[in-house]
Amino acid sequence: MSSDTLIYLALIIPTAGAALIALTGWSPNLREGLTLGTALALFATVMTLAGRVLAGEAPATASIEIFANVSFGLAIEPLGMIFGCVASTLWIVNSIYSIGYMRGNNEPRQTSFYVCFAIAIAGAIGVAFAGNLFTLFLFYEVLTLSTYPLVTHKANAEAMASGRIYLLMLIGTSMVLLLPAIIATGIVAGTLDFTAGGILTGKLGGTALAVLLALYMFGIGKAALMPMHFWLPAAMVAPTPVSALLHAVAVVKAGVFTVVKVIVYVFGIDLLKETGAGDWLIYAAGFTVITASLVALRQDNLKKRLAYSTVSQLSYVILAAAILTPISIIGAALHIVAHAVSKITLFFAAGSVYTAAHVTEISQMNGIGRRMPWTMGAFAIGALSMIGVPPTVGFTSKWFMLSGAMSDSNWIALAVIFTSTMLNAGYFLPIIYRAFFCDPEPADDDHPAHGEAPLPIVLALCATAAGTLILFMFPDLVLDLASAIPVR
Repeated sequence: MSSDTLIYLALIIPTAGAALIALTGWSPNLREGLTLGTALALFATVMTLAGRVLAGEAPATASIEIFANVSFGLAIEPLGMIFGCVASTLWIVNSIYSIGYMRGNNEPRQTSFYVCFAIAIAGAIGVAFAGNLFTLFLFYEVLTLSTYPLVTHKANAEAMASGRIYLLMLIGTSMVLLLPAIIATGIVAGTLDFTAGGILTGKLGGTALAVLLALYMFGIGKAALMPMHFWLPAAMVAPTPVSALLHAVAVVKAGVFTVVKVIVYVFGIDLLKETGAGDWLIYAAGFTVITASLVALRQDNLKKRLAYSTVSQLSYVILAAAILTPISIIGAALHIVAHAVSKITLFFAAGSVYTAAHVTEISQMNGIGRRMPWTMGAFAIGALSMIGVPPTVGFTSKWFMLSGAMSDSNWIALAVIFTSTMLNAGYFLPIIYRAFFCDPEPADDDHPAHGEAPLPIVLALCATAAGTLILFMFPDLVLDLASAIPVR
């Protein structure tokens, strides 16, 4: 099968899957079987494309011209392939998890949940495989609109209020900041196509270049660079599988992916380094990393602590990209993967605890690791990866980020990474200690006796926890793709 056909299939499969899921809502088993089948078909398609990219191909479709200098086109390069692999792989385990969670908690509107989830994955694949800024913007907005019903899934007052914040922040930043940046780029560069080395060299410089970069960085609201981060903690009102989608599979990954893509393929690291137009981004990302970590320390609600951890970890990717060295770009790409597989494990564990014990606060988790050893063992692995402890993939990505900072003598970035690592330990290790080394609360009406969550939940979180270890020991696929990103 030709590569351009496979690219179209990667978009058609989840979209068609969404339609079939909608038609089979009358049969939960059939509906969820279709969900898993669609996820597996997408995974097979994306992995086939990954093999071709690793073999040196540059798969692309013919562009469809909309008007002058604006066209719809799909093209795959190594960075987009990494994001496509993350989204397609984690959709499988998230679907398995969702079956256990949605049934275990008797969640309403399960068919619409699976439909919107499939459309969101299609949006994520579109972002990953976009060949130009116009195409990326279209799928970026599809992703926002398709996840809004998931954020408001519970349909109560709190969910609707959080949904308004979610939509206002993401649509607002896109329309007020990102879209003008894209229009300005098209006018100045004469093209919106992603090009190795960037498209703005010799076209823009000085203050104008720094302002355009700022429009992109704050306009890409899904990257949650402060102060554009409020939507992320607000969205924690959603069911845990949605939180996993937001934090690991699609939404925030689309944000930081777009940040790295813009820096590498629109500006070019050489231009930003020569002009100094991106120097401020180190400080903005560093501020977000440290501040979000400090806020996370104060959160007793487990999902909120994980949410602020995500805000911090996303800015690791931005920080690494802003160092503007080839090795730090590899670190940024690796951390997209490391954060995805580690953070989805943490959210899966949080949902498992809620399903089995109906516990949401960290202060209520004394001894819970003794009753739920698989869940909290997986949580511990995910947390160690977020801290950056070997043998987890979080160590690998941090190693490349530190190497990039040291090669450039960027002491600010080094200080941020070291300080935030200590803060990560400060808000993750007490949870592990409380779960395994504190005496459990005696069983009563408020703390009924319980064991592990339903099997699909436990299987999914164990699989992703294993993934953090496997990617440390066998990083070749991701590392080869990251190393092939053309930074010159």
